[in-house]
Amino acid sequence: MPPTRHIVVLGGGGFLVDPHDTRLDDYALRLTRKRKPRVCFIPTASGDNPFNIERFHRAFRARAVPSHLPLFRREHDTRSLADYLAGQDLIYVGGGNTANALALWRLHGIDRLLRRAWNAGVVLTGVSAGMICWFRGGVTDSFGRPLSALPDGLGLLPGSACPHYDGESDRRDVYHRAMLRRDLPSGVAADDWAAIHFIGRRIHCAVTSRPTARAYTVRLVRARVVETPMDTRLLK
Repeated sequence: MPPTRHIVVLGGGGFLVDPHDTRLDDYALRLTRKRKPRVCFIPTASGDNPFNIERFHRAFRARAVPSHLPLFRREHDTRSLADYLAGQDLIYVGGGNTANALALWRLHGIDRLLRRAWNAGVVLTGVSAGMICWFRGGVTDSFGRPLSALPDGLGLLPGSACPHYDGESDRRDVYHRAMLRRDLPSGVAADDWAAIHFIGRRIHCAVTSRPTARAYTVRLVRARVVETPMDTRLLK
């Protein structure tokens, strides 16, 4: 029987924003079904920011075996890199510049290795840029302001994505306009502190650690954008 493929995407929040609210990160960790899972942090989108890396290790070392994958000073050859990612229980992609991360991953073959890990049952998760990357595209600030459509994500998940849906006032409008112009396909959106769990390529559920945070399906229907709130479970 093939392994179950999980991806959990966070619209915002997580350990980098509030290390004391671990509920969304814990939700992803539980999917590994390991008491102390091996967790790899990929900080490419932030330029391998050392503050983010240190904060990740501090947040996860008590409940996981944490490590991180630097690409700006690469430490693995191609074979050991493939073995390293395949040996993780969970891979966590941090926020930052989505376009830069995707370009560097493709240059180093990380895009293929992430797909291989997912197909083998490694849980994938991420926040902000780490939400957008798994889809066909999304709304990004990778090219500065104003926000723009990024149409060349990894495509593990169908459609498009918009993080920080309630956190930045122009996100919703830019996402809707991108759909109307056919720059992005229909997709999903998540507020800060909301997450959407996919099993395979289908939405399984939406969860949140804040009572006001929501997740949405956002679809283009007959030249109109239709936004539908998901049933969102508040994590205890």
